[in-house]
Amino acid sequence: MAQTIFIPKETDSTEPRVAASSETVKKFAGLGFSVVVEKGAGTLSRIPDSEFEAAGAKIGSAGDAKSADVILKVRRPSLAEFKGYKKGAVLIAMLDPYGNEAAVRELASAGLSAFTMEFMPRITRAQVMDVLSSQANLAGYQAVIDAAAEYDRAMPMMMTAAGTVPAAKVFVMGAGVAGLQAIATARRLGAVVTATDVRPAAKEQVASLGAKFIAVEDEEFKAAETAGGYAKEMSKEYQAKQAALVADHIAKQDIVITTALIPGRPAPRLVSKEMVASMRPGSIVVDLAVERGGNVEGAQPGKVVETGGVKIVGHLNVPGRIAATASQLYARNLVAFLETLTDKESKTLKINFDDELVKATLLTHDGAVVHPTFAETATAAKPTAPAAKKPAVRKTAAKAASGTDAAKAPAKRSRKAAGPKTGGEA
Repeated sequence: MAQTIFIPKETDSTEPRVAASSETVKKFAGLGFSVVVEKGAGTLSRIPDSEFEAAGAKIGSAGDAKSADVILKVRRPSLAEFKGYKKGAVLIAMLDPYGNEAAVRELASAGLSAFTMEFMPRITRAQVMDVLSSQANLAGYQAVIDAAAEYDRAMPMMMTAAGTVPAAKVFVMGAGVAGLQAIATARRLGAVVTATDVRPAAKEQVASLGAKFIAVEDEEFKAAETAGGYAKEMSKEYQAKQAALVADHIAKQDIVITTALIPGRPAPRLVSKEMVASMRPGSIVVDLAVERGGNVEGAQPGKVVETGGVKIVGHLNVPGRIAATASQLYARNLVAFLETLTDKESKTLKINFDDELVKATLLTHDGAVVHPTFAETATAAKPTAPAAKKPAVRKTAAKAASGTDAAKAPAKRSRKAAGPKTGGEA
């Protein structure tokens, strides 16, 4: 009997995306799985139930999760949701584990093999599975569209009989996947674009898109990139020098878009309230990192606020603002990853725990938190039994155990995966 994949409707009211498409349902069938999609799961992504049915899926209810072997989601399920999953089931989603260690432990207690897609390593074979890139790319595009919608002037330079309309000046802070797409989109709309990033490699990428690079290029800047291609957190001294450089630049801009995120840390503050105040009335600031504390002082999650005539845009779940496209790409990321967990001959799940993709993304398995970044936290959170009292009438020369067994035990995982950078720099 074929193993079952269940695609639930996202319970978060702010999440319109879905973890499958008609295209991926067909591919799942080709891998040997039967697919059940919860009624209405794809509605907000413009995928009607009839389209899933035509692709070979069965339309079911939330209760079908209890018999599924694999559950594919966009966001981490709530406790009420995964309590209904069967023990030993595979859960694949963007689980957002940083700062949610208690939820990770609950997933382990439920006996789930939980994979978090944000931790997919940046290697050649995993490019098609990279959800951070697929979603951040769309976030960068949408940030420019949102900025243009709030900006009450034309973006490109226009030569008319009545005179010349100057091009909008756009400054992109952070030139990862989101930032580079923001640069490309703003250029397509005719804006004059400048950009900054703490990674040296970004300079050439920015220039290749026709934008001018702005940065303090000192020795710290030259070493400001991890082996995985992520930005390192810069020192306070560097941040001060960079702030001084960009402060004057920001005052001359019409639109500023910030995308900077550090894995597992709050978003760095890039734009102060003084910088915002220096901008002309009618200027726009878009903060793609608002969900992680924000790059912009004064940004409010889920709101567009105005201060001194400058609008600060803080939309949540920016990829979800173009859910139809975001779901299509995310679904392709999932099917590519699930294919690596499937035995081609038996057409059943067969997880290779030595695979670098599994090592990087597996959070919980067989009742335990197994990812090295969170395993220690999970162990420390367990209540410690009180030590037994020694008899008062008799002394012993024996030494008490002091945790040496734990020190000798080899770690289950030795390779840390890069952390999530949702919706912004990736």
